[in-house]
Amino acid sequence: LAIQKELGVRSRSPRWAIAWKFEATQETTRLLGIDVQVGRTGALTPVARLEPVKVSGVLVSNATLHNEDEIRRKDVRIGDTVLIQRAGDVIPEVVKVIESKRTGEETEFQMPSDCPVCGSAVERPEDEAVTRCINVNCPAQIKARVRHFAAKGAFDIDGMGTKLVNQLVDRNLVTSCADIFYLDVPTLEALDRVGPKSARNLVEAVENRKMISLGRFLYALGIRHVGENVARLLADRFHELDSVMSASREEIEAVEGIGSEIAESVCHFFEEEENRQTVRRILESGVAVFHEVRQEEKVPSSSPVAGKAFVLTGKLEEMTRDEARAAIEAAGGRVTGSVSSRTDYLVAGADAGSKLKKAEKLGITVLDEKALKTMLS
Repeated sequence: LAIQKELGVRSRSPRWAIAWKFEATQETTRLLGIDVQVGRTGALTPVARLEPVKVSGVLVSNATLHNEDEIRRKDVRIGDTVLIQRAGDVIPEVVKVIESKRTGEETEFQMPSDCPVCGSAVERPEDEAVTRCINVNCPAQIKARVRHFAAKGAFDIDGMGTKLVNQLVDRNLVTSCADIFYLDVPTLEALDRVGPKSARNLVEAVENRKMISLGRFLYALGIRHVGENVARLLADRFHELDSVMSASREEIEAVEGIGSEIAESVCHFFEEEENRQTVRRILESGVAVFHEVRQEEKVPSSSPVAGKAFVLTGKLEEMTRDEARAAIEAAGGRVTGSVSSRTDYLVAGADAGSKLKKAEKLGITVLDEKALKTMLS
């Protein structure tokens, strides 16, 4: 249980468990073509266009091909007969090619050298499998960022659907997420299929979302690798937007559950002047970002235990290890299962072993049970 707690959870699943599902239903169909979609981070994703076929009761005509390497690995060609399934009974994917049904007329797919939406150059970093459009002002990226910004887990703006977002971006009325807060009724009324009432309702919906928690705000910004769970971890650690924006890579990486790749991504995002300008314009529109205090955070700020990382080892005399853990967590601290450079205190009872040696080697403060009780009181 201690290891499970240390590993933690993502927004939708625990890191320490995996679901064992029934084998997916598979069907064969013909691959008619491969289109390339551009996402909010500029990632170019090849999508298979299929002859429609029913899979587990759902008519499937599109399936993800993930990236160029995946296409090469499976040797997928346009015109192939392919086996498809719904991964996790949800997302359609191409499992493999039925090579015995090839006629010789199939054609190999080539990833475009330019963005299929804006025509800008694309690049693929050596350590990544994904090709990306390098133009941050690519209309496809802007549309995807705006949809993400207005989505349920972010600002949750009612009425900001795909068709409306497409119109706003195509007409250059929205070029960044901040522009949403400067839309007015006359501007919206001029759009296709938007009447006076719909325009007023949307402006009102935007106005009603100008109070937002820090976690939701960080998630809404669409920072690469920052999902709802990571955004919440950052909010719980830093409490204020300015603190997140000015935090160093080391400070972010020190947050339990956040690694070097995420820390690099967050810092890189806020180092970009264009992103900082977008945040400023959002705040200038009247958006207020607050820290949502969760139940486990409601501890005295003066507590010397609050925010500190503890490791327990050895046998305690007056309390069990579970009782010690509960007392530390109630005071705002956290207990992990192993000693690392992020550990603040090692609580050592009788017969403490390798954890004590490692703590002494790292220069971590070692407490006995009496010292721990003094801190807790």
